[in-house]
Amino acid sequence: MARDARSTQERQRPVTYADSRTFAPLVRVEGVTKTFPGVVALDGVDFAVRAGEVHVLLGENGAGKSTLIRLLAGAHRPDAGRLLVDGSPVRVHGARDAARLGIATIHQELHLAPDLTVAENLFLGRPPRRFGLVDRARMEADAADLLARVGLAVSPRARVRELGVARMQLVEIAKALSLRARVLVMDEPTAVLTGGETERLFALVRRLRAEGAGIVFITHKLEEVAALGDRVTVLRDGRAVAQVPASTTREELVRLMVGRDITVRYPRERAPVRADGPPLLRVDGLGRAGAFENVSFEVRGGEVVGLAGLVGAGRTEVARAVFGADAHDHGSVRVLGQPLPGRDVPAALAAGVGFVPEDRKAQGLLLDASVAENLGLVTLRRAARAGFVDRAGQRRAAAAMAARLGVRMAGLDQPARTLSGGNQQKVAIGKWLLAGSRLLILDEPTRGVDVGAKVEIYRLVNELTAAGHGVLMISSDLPEVLGMSDRVLVMCRGRLAGELSADAATQDAVMALAVGSASSARPRG
Repeated sequence: MARDARSTQERQRPVTYADSRTFAPLVRVEGVTKTFPGVVALDGVDFAVRAGEVHVLLGENGAGKSTLIRLLAGAHRPDAGRLLVDGSPVRVHGARDAARLGIATIHQELHLAPDLTVAENLFLGRPPRRFGLVDRARMEADAADLLARVGLAVSPRARVRELGVARMQLVEIAKALSLRARVLVMDEPTAVLTGGETERLFALVRRLRAEGAGIVFITHKLEEVAALGDRVTVLRDGRAVAQVPASTTREELVRLMVGRDITVRYPRERAPVRADGPPLLRVDGLGRAGAFENVSFEVRGGEVVGLAGLVGAGRTEVARAVFGADAHDHGSVRVLGQPLPGRDVPAALAAGVGFVPEDRKAQGLLLDASVAENLGLVTLRRAARAGFVDRAGQRRAAAAMAARLGVRMAGLDQPARTLSGGNQQKVAIGKWLLAGSRLLILDEPTRGVDVGAKVEIYRLVNELTAAGHGVLMISSDLPEVLGMSDRVLVMCRGRLAGELSADAATQDAVMALAVGSASSARPRG
């Protein structure tokens, strides 16, 4: 299915703008094409990153961004076209080749060994040695320096599995810095970082740029483009459709990415809140030693309740305890007035509670199972009769849900692992929609999801609340919380610091509660 790179390039030559820089790119891909069964992932793409610049790579999920950076990292090889480093053609057969050429990649999927320490992860496969033995003291000292550079206050001896996703992301960034790369590829590095962590990362990127590094920066947060970028390449359907300045308006970037205008960023449609009868979810005095304490709130049918706070405030821990994935020491959880036992996921499922976790790859999907199998996971038991599963019925339901969600795939039998991040998220949400969950807990629901797919997810949230269901939404994207929530609960150091109505919930008000400096909001717990 490979196409002639030159003819494709001429046919799809992107819109460009004049660049005053005259020096040669550090890394360049020319006319690159890459195909997978049934899919042309890249179609004659040209792309280059120069020393001392941040080149932003934009596109919807499935546009080809991940395939392109995997080519740079040596995980894929092109079917046509070539890769040049310092003007010379090269072949990259893996991460070692990429590192030798000065290319380091921070993937959206975290590549860490959870049972090893932070220091061991940072220097995995290349620890400092003394007299032939691993020099642990030097390794931990070097690790401490790297962690300080990315603003991560954890011990080099901490086990990675003890860290949340946001801290793991910072460990990945520190690991890339340890390679002293000239080209740093960053795939959604701020997806789960707070505002303060993002600013520290931006300061680091600007420092690396000033030192002459070339940065490839992939993001779905369009406000980051002008804040950090120099140039932007936009991919759509595997083709480079435009190269524009980072100062290009958000509206124009969206139009280039999706091929249409998106006028409403957060299309929340308020539904009547079910005030009669017991709430869908009531949490009273919930606590677990060392994680969260005395947490009380409720979610009623027809509303979206946002749960905000800094990373480490206890948001995810509370959600997992409510769902029964983790234990709680005291307090109670009720669904429609009925008590829900602790540490009992089957009971939560039977009560109509669904949970989309923040780490979809490790906890939300079976990556080696097909799209159809993942969509049918929650309803599998229900579809069984006399010990036999109605596979034809399950497949029809999965096909209908995939079409409703607009999942981009080669077919229902495609492994979930091979989907783009946004399409994986649609499948992770879709299985709960198929199950008819009355209460849906969404933890970072649009992490790594493009602007078009975000709007589709928001509209699904609207459909749920219009039907009388309730949503508890946790997000590190504060504008998303404010734009989609009917009420906002704010956590600070394991406690609910306050509750804000949609009208009173501003970024300043939420952040004041999140850092423990506000006293005007209605306290909870």
